[in-house]
Amino acid sequence: MKDHVRYNQLYLWLISMTAALGGFLFGYDWVVVGGAKPYYEPFFQLNTPALQGWGTSSALVGCMAGALACVMLSDRYGRKRLLIFSGALFTLSAIGTALATDFSWFNIYRIIGGVAMGIALNLSPMYIAEVSPPEKRGMFVTINQLLVMFGVLLAQVINWRISLLDTQLPVDASNDIIAQSWSGQTGWRWMFGVEAIPAFLFFVLMFFVPESVRWLVKNGQEDKARAVLQKIGGAEYAQVQVNDVRHTLTKANVAHVNFKALLDSKVLKFIGLGIFLAFLQQWSGLNVIIYYASDIFQAAGYNLKQMMLNIVVIGTVMVLAVVITMFTVDRLGRKSLLLFGTSSMALVYALIGYCFYANYEGFVIVLLVLANVLFYSLTLAPLLWVVLSEIFPNRIRGAAMSIAAFAHWVGNFTLTFSFPTIKENLGWANNFWLYGLICAVGFVVLYFILPETKGKSLEEIEHELTDNSNALPKDREEYVV
Repeated sequence: MKDHVRYNQLYLWLISMTAALGGFLFGYDWVVVGGAKPYYEPFFQLNTPALQGWGTSSALVGCMAGALACVMLSDRYGRKRLLIFSGALFTLSAIGTALATDFSWFNIYRIIGGVAMGIALNLSPMYIAEVSPPEKRGMFVTINQLLVMFGVLLAQVINWRISLLDTQLPVDASNDIIAQSWSGQTGWRWMFGVEAIPAFLFFVLMFFVPESVRWLVKNGQEDKARAVLQKIGGAEYAQVQVNDVRHTLTKANVAHVNFKALLDSKVLKFIGLGIFLAFLQQWSGLNVIIYYASDIFQAAGYNLKQMMLNIVVIGTVMVLAVVITMFTVDRLGRKSLLLFGTSSMALVYALIGYCFYANYEGFVIVLLVLANVLFYSLTLAPLLWVVLSEIFPNRIRGAAMSIAAFAHWVGNFTLTFSFPTIKENLGWANNFWLYGLICAVGFVVLYFILPETKGKSLEEIEHELTDNSNALPKDREEYVV
């Protein structure tokens, strides 16, 4: 049927872009702290690795809480309502962080924003996957990652432009001078505060998109699901899709979150794979480059102003790479791209580590960092969420993906919080070699375990991965129309 369905492309793009605004806000919130840290750290007098690590990573505690909330709530209350709630939290966090008067309140509002990040990064790609046609799902889910990267780039540009407003601040200023400057007193606040504008827009627009069609079917609202699917691909497409979703549900699964299903051995295998992918994406080391780009470039011999511009270039490369992935993921497949990415990153990390070992400085470090960002943004960054949105069964997708998302944030927090201490003990060279080794291990595991899912409906993937058959189990037959 998929060969002759005429999809309503405008409608698909509008609802996908609206949901993907959650990814945009995640990207901004994720990265803004890296550009602001040279200014808020002197302001709050953060002079130990533990305090510096907590300032950078406190939001990730909220991210873990947001992901855990999704485990309990996303299958019960749906994707839409939680995404609306995340928009409200993003708005509150942006305003609160900008107005924080001490380090404790700074972290409280960062944690609130982290809860929003945990919800958005979990549910935005899941929502898009559940409304997208099978042969276009990879591209549409990648829209979320594209907006993540746009959020990254916007945060970097805003950080850079705000830093340029302080014309009185010397490029080699000490922390004491930075703390008393306009950038140290006020500039970093604007870096956080401007996020309130797109956050409130996301909050409002999410009221106008439909609920996930697969969640609607699962919760006995087939008429609403059919109406949404008809707007996407017509009446025949809608009926086929509703039937397919029914086939993967039992009576016990309808309008009920069956957490016992998470302990099924076939399901546990793919939850384990999802957790591994989540940790791999984080401990592949790219977040260190994002959060600590200022430290890396300063160690490579760049001053404060040059460092801020280099960070903007990183964001530009990330956006361009995801655009390429959008138009290749449904042709080349998920597995081949992930294998290419992990192998390439392992090689680049080996070279970056050697440069620091041999005391090379300057442009060669920038080129290698950009190459690493390119390979990550082409592969691990967008494809984690594509794969996670595909490999879990309909009946427990929300809970299972939330578990993987929680693992993602545990990995992010442990990496970000521990980096200053690891770097102090291992040094720059050994630190990058460690990430290269992790990428090499990831390549081996994905080569032997990861299935290919391109071009298949979510229901076809479920039958192949959990049933090993295209036949419907007997307890699902009564749902066939």
